[in-house]
Amino acid sequence: MNRIKRAFEGHKAFIAFITCGDPDLATTKACVTAAVENGADLIELGIPFSDPTAEGPVIMEADNRALAGGVTTDDIFAFTKDLRKTIEVPMVYMTYANVVYSYGTEKFMQKAADAGIDGLILPDVPYEEKEDFDPMATRYGLDLISMIAPTSENRIAMIAKEAKGFVYMVSSLGVTGARSKITTDIGAMTELVRKNTSIPCAVGFGISTPEQSRKMAALSDGSIVGSAIVRIIAEHGKDAAPFVGAYVKEMADAAHQA
Repeated sequence: MNRIKRAFEGHKAFIAFITCGDPDLATTKACVTAAVENGADLIELGIPFSDPTAEGPVIMEADNRALAGGVTTDDIFAFTKDLRKTIEVPMVYMTYANVVYSYGTEKFMQKAADAGIDGLILPDVPYEEKEDFDPMATRYGLDLISMIAPTSENRIAMIAKEAKGFVYMVSSLGVTGARSKITTDIGAMTELVRKNTSIPCAVGFGISTPEQSRKMAALSDGSIVGSAIVRIIAEHGKDAAPFVGAYVKEMADAAHQA
């Protein structure tokens, strides 16, 4: 059984997103470790990009801090390889098409696989353009994770049929960031996904409270939290790990109880 599938076995999954290199890779390692020790079932590692179009201000600022600190894609590959020595849960990269293109698509996939990565999320690559990346990801054993948004409508079934790893369901229109209320009919989206694939689906964008984590996990197979974690890291800097751990425990416990 692959690691991503195992993350959803036996209970709803909690997925944590952390930007690599914000404020430095040592802090990223401490925060990832704290998240896993406190119940995160899967880790999304953000590779910083100068123009992250799907991100709200919290993650955009984290990307800017990481890039200003000099972190490179090669640094992140080496960091991930080191992280994999102690982290057993699945890890996926979340970044943008230009990062992969400029590095060299095959070289990127090869290095990611070598570092112990299980999948890749490219939020700016629509379903119609995934062939630019999917065959190469598959060659190196990586799942290209598909995203489904409320506006996907009649495309949801088509996207779900070819999805790999897990389906990332976007809860709200717009960019990432905490929201006080999620009004999208997640249940209907999940139903359509499940009619067309047996792989799990998890909900992200806008989740920041244990109540939201529990509700979204109950309506799908898991909840995904990014901006709220990245905000904690922005607040506490190099001392963020225990605060990330405490927050993840609340959010993961809520998802697991769903």
